[in-house]
Amino acid sequence: MITEAYRILYTSVLVILALLILFCLYRAVRGPRTADRIVSVNMISTMTIIMISVLSVMLKEGYLMDVALIYAMISFLAVVVLTRVYMGIRAEKEKKEEEEHRA
Repeated sequence: MITEAYRILYTSVLVILALLILFCLYRAVRGPRTADRIVSVNMISTMTIIMISVLSVMLKEGYLMDVALIYAMISFLAVVVLTRVYMGIRAEKEKKEEEEHRA
């Protein structure tokens, strides 16, 4: 009986996280700013890591925690790269505006 209650709990948590990921995906597509998009991509990856962890507990498969850790490292690097690209584009745009302002 208690295992059935845990199964229902885990399933409901996974469904709620999936809905939250859809909301974050909407924010990533709609924006309005690039910073909003980067934050929403980071939130999507964090919730995906949580979903993998819940599945690991639900299915009693320990290797899924290793998958979650690897996904966390890749996600961190992806957000850092996206931020660096965004900062580079913004710096170029500011430099171009400054040059136009001087002329």
